[in-house]
Amino acid sequence: MSRDTRMARTLHVLIHLDRHVKRATSDEIAKMLGTNPVVVRRMMAGLRDRGIVASEKGHGGGWELTRALDAVTLLDVYRAIGEPALFNIGPNAERPDCLVEQAVDARMAEALGEAEAMLRARFESIAVSDLARDFEDRFARLAGGEGGAGPCSD
Repeated sequence: MSRDTRMARTLHVLIHLDRHVKRATSDEIAKMLGTNPVVVRRMMAGLRDRGIVASEKGHGGGWELTRALDAVTLLDVYRAIGEPALFNIGPNAERPDCLVEQAVDARMAEALGEAEAMLRARFESIAVSDLARDFEDRFARLAGGEGGAGPCSD
């Protein structure tokens, strides 16, 4: 099963909109992410619906932030992308007849529920601006000659 990268990609876009460009079209964002503008519009629509970004059509239009990154948490972004499943593991069947499978599924559901609650709480405690500062720290270390990978080319 492939990884769902929508959250990471969305966070990437938000930091770019804050740190590098104040407004970007769906085409520009699609080029940056190596995807289709239709995918970008779907992704950004969830952010718009939550009041994180706004869009303007026409010449000079595009997507821009409507809230500061310190007012947006990872949980906000997770909700904006539709709250996808956090884990790729889980029960085998919806209504298993086997008592062993029922016992396994019950304990797995309990453990996964606890882990999901902890992860959501952690997402709520991290502002997108925290990630942006981490980027800036990494970039400063690179510029200071500490080596490592360069900033992305977008």
